[in-house]
Amino acid sequence: MFGSHLSIAGGMTNALHEAARLGMECVQVFTKNQQQWKAPALDAGQAAAWTAEVARLGWQTRTVSHASYLINLASPDADLHAKSVDLMQVEIDRCEALGIPYLVHHPGAATDGDPEAGLARIARAYRELSRRTKGYRTVSCLENTVGSGTNLGRTFEELARLRSMILDEGADPARVAFCFDTCHAHAGGYDLSQREGADRVLDEFDSICGEGLMRVVHLNDSKGAVGSRLDRHAHVGEGTIGGSTRAERLARSGFAAVVNRPSLRAVPKILETPKGTTPKGTPHDTINLRRLRRLQDS
Repeated sequence: MFGSHLSIAGGMTNALHEAARLGMECVQVFTKNQQQWKAPALDAGQAAAWTAEVARLGWQTRTVSHASYLINLASPDADLHAKSVDLMQVEIDRCEALGIPYLVHHPGAATDGDPEAGLARIARAYRELSRRTKGYRTVSCLENTVGSGTNLGRTFEELARLRSMILDEGADPARVAFCFDTCHAHAGGYDLSQREGADRVLDEFDSICGEGLMRVVHLNDSKGAVGSRLDRHAHVGEGTIGGSTRAERLARSGFAAVVNRPSLRAVPKILETPKGTTPKGTPHDTINLRRLRRLQDS
């Protein structure tokens, strides 16, 4: 199940229409301007159009939202932490209203240099969010990061521990899962350049974080080398994971491991690669999707 992060400019359903036009089976969106703290109320007409189009496509379990990058649930600054909790609630509220099952977000940054305190602040934020959104169905997916600076969530052990701390604060286990980003994992130190190694990495994730908890995958190549901590996405095959756009080389890469893993068959696999078109006018998303689909074992 392949899709991409697409724009909602001009109306939320535009992302769905574009995804279908490009031959995708799922989509990721921002439900609001991700660079603003304040968001206008969700337009009832747009919400109705969105849910109707999702139903027409049969994508009720195939839509994903990405939370604003402004949110930092690990912040030691009391005002910023409170604003982050409030904005995270807005993100969850909008997903619930639109029937978007998965909300991806970065865990946060412990800008005071104390990761233990940062993890505790995220867990406490979830305690408040669980209280405010009791009875909701939206699943919040903690995304792995490259671990640059004070960002949390690079290692599988830290992600698993964070989820455990969140559940200890009373969150519904059914509503807390993970998003696995290939670029972030690779640049964070998990070598995905070879298929066999990537299979071992995915096995390790399942063993540490829990089988069935990888609910969203971001399929991005990495401009940075393994362990570089550089969060720079590249087109499939044009980075240090794929190694080449040649089919035979890609077939030996970690991308082949991801697209052929049985447990991920029904998981939304989202491209967050650069947008635009080739000189001939072909969308880059189309080219990336072709490269991925050619890797699927018959």
